[in-house]
Amino acid sequence: MALDSRQDKRAGIDNRRYRLVLLAKNEKGYKNLIKLVSFSYLEGFYYKPRIDKELLKKYSEDLIAINPSFNGEVTFDLKTHDFEKAKEVINEHKEFFGQDYYLEISHHPEMTGHQDLQKEIKKIAEETNTPLVACQEFFYIKPEDKATRNTLVSIQTHADFGDNNRLTDENEDFSFINQEQALKYFKDTPQALENTLKIADECNLELELGKWVFPNINSASPDKDLRDLVEKGLKEKDLKKTEEIKERMEYELKIIKDKGYAPYFLVVADLMKFAHQNKILTNIRGSVSGSIVTYLAGITNINPLEYNIPFERFLNPDRPSPPDIDMDFADNKRDQMIQYTIEKYGKENVAQIGTFGTMAARGAVRDVTRALRYDYAIGDKIAKLIPMGSQGFTMTIDRALDEEPELEKLYKSDEDTKKIIDMAKKIEGCVRHISVHAAGVVISPRPLMEYVPLQLDPKGKGIITQYDMHAVADAGLLKFDFLGIKNLSILRDAVKRVKKIRNMDMDINNIPLDDKKTFELLTRGETMGLFQLNGQGMTKFLKDLRPTAIDDINAMVALYRPGPLQFIPLYIKRKHNPKLVTYLDPSLEKILKRTYGVLVYQDDLLTIARELAGYSWIEVDKFRKAVGKKIPKLMAEQREKFINGLIETSKWSQKKAEEVWNWIEPFAEYGFNKAHSVSYGKTAYQTAYMKANFPVEYMAAILTADAGDVDKIAEGINECKRMAINVLPPDINESLGGFTIVNKDGKLAVNAKEAKAIRFGLFSIKN
Repeated sequence: MALDSRQDKRAGIDNRRYRLVLLAKNEKGYKNLIKLVSFSYLEGFYYKPRIDKELLKKYSEDLIAINPSFNGEVTFDLKTHDFEKAKEVINEHKEFFGQDYYLEISHHPEMTGHQDLQKEIKKIAEETNTPLVACQEFFYIKPEDKATRNTLVSIQTHADFGDNNRLTDENEDFSFINQEQALKYFKDTPQALENTLKIADECNLELELGKWVFPNINSASPDKDLRDLVEKGLKEKDLKKTEEIKERMEYELKIIKDKGYAPYFLVVADLMKFAHQNKILTNIRGSVSGSIVTYLAGITNINPLEYNIPFERFLNPDRPSPPDIDMDFADNKRDQMIQYTIEKYGKENVAQIGTFGTMAARGAVRDVTRALRYDYAIGDKIAKLIPMGSQGFTMTIDRALDEEPELEKLYKSDEDTKKIIDMAKKIEGCVRHISVHAAGVVISPRPLMEYVPLQLDPKGKGIITQYDMHAVADAGLLKFDFLGIKNLSILRDAVKRVKKIRNMDMDINNIPLDDKKTFELLTRGETMGLFQLNGQGMTKFLKDLRPTAIDDINAMVALYRPGPLQFIPLYIKRKHNPKLVTYLDPSLEKILKRTYGVLVYQDDLLTIARELAGYSWIEVDKFRKAVGKKIPKLMAEQREKFINGLIETSKWSQKKAEEVWNWIEPFAEYGFNKAHSVSYGKTAYQTAYMKANFPVEYMAAILTADAGDVDKIAEGINECKRMAINVLPPDINESLGGFTIVNKDGKLAVNAKEAKAIRFGLFSIKN
């Protein structure tokens, strides 16, 4: 609560405010609470979020209010012995909340003057006929957790503490109390204890979760509009409506209609249409590329039938979870896309999603070391012994102690290390800060404040939700992913340069996928500046692989990760020696032919379970989760079900069925989303194609994008020299103020402004 108006932000009042506890009785109260919390950030924020009595009066319906015994406005007036003012405040609050207003009493005899203050609260409660409620201020569960709380506060405030610099009084106890203690502490005011139960009984909030709302799209029949869009795409892409395409189309459209998701697809299609009309390069991540509907609607640029990608990995007819379409945009155009969304669907209806950064194992150790005033080197040594997490699991301190013998030895032998680690384990996983989700955006049909609380982006760049992506979904709002990808900006820049220098119009989404120059470039290992295909390790594998088809690139995108990395040599050997390609059963060839019999994609594993072991789609989804998480109990259950399924459905022998299970089990944990690999593989191919066929323009785009990064500029210039692209130093063309790149005809690929930016980077290197 602000001292007066929430708009008052004069210097000197930043640490002066009151507290008021508000509890929602029902859904109306909950929505009022959302509005109050939102306005406290959007209008009242001054060092802390604040509301005022003007807002309380407007949004007090179905809320219970409690004046805290520590920092409430009534309490403050009693501390200053202004009893008349305290009565005025009580009467004012009663105008807002009526019978739902209480004065809190608490039991903290260790706090100087606190018990006397409680007597004053009881006295004024009697004089004003205001009910009391017994409460206890607590910040931790057990008394011994006080040091942990102090550590967290120290980290948050960048303070430190030790024996001579405590953040709190050593006698303070803000631990949780049990029922027996409560009966003892408040035996003289039984009515205050009874009111705790009364308030609990009156708070009956029921929220309907999992019911989705969609943005307003002005459509009388979303299902018909989506069908029309798909039929139109079929003509524009000049595809014959074969029986296979027709069957897949109808199957997907029926599932989308039955689940009521057509509005979601129409919104995404509209966003992609705007991007394409404004020449903003896009890509789609994840399993959505397994949909023929999204391909024909202009959402994705992958025909799933060409790559044998199943639709059900994206939208399982038996699974209640909603679709999730992750959109990539050129990073320098992402803000334009969000601005279009705001203009289209309304400023009050669009926000980015908040996310909570938590204290990870290494960070917790470093923070605790600093807070406890240990030398930096001690924390650094411990932190470096904690392995990094990898895809699929998060590294914890306990896990690190199990996996790293040297860390365990240090923990057992060094007292300081033990103290730091024990404290770090207690704060590990705690929320450290709120920030903006890298991609998530929500769009609602009505003002967002009716669904979720809002606040300002901590960096001041707009409005974000106070709920994270999971809670936003629970509130009924589908997440739209707007991820900025630098390589898409580079591709677009390169295409523009080709037009300017060579007067060629390029459609980067319709380039030939069998370009010889592109595969030769990859075989030579000229991967600097390529999407997903650069780096020392990947480059070595590409040179060994000598790719000849985009399927090779898709497979490398999937395999070059911790875990499946071990299968790359097998893939390479089989590519170059077809005699090594074997299948445990001929029926597997149709599924695994493109990957030379190597199980690369999770989708192929699920297809085996579905087609050969007789799984339903809901069973396939459970199978996917079991093998992905590698939970022993679930794996044992799936082993039996899978083997029995192969015997019953495919009429295999017990021996062969067990042999197939033993073959797929090591691969299962690492299976990668095929649709995602194909989508990112295509973008990777596009970058390689541009570099192979238009090296001057592409490298100019790379250098321009990296103009502020000294190391990357140096790497880019060296790459130009390796590729025999002309790089003119400043003394040859001083009028441009820096390095320039020209093609063999002497036409400029980098303009003066860009060259100047590049030059500054290079001068930094020289100095």
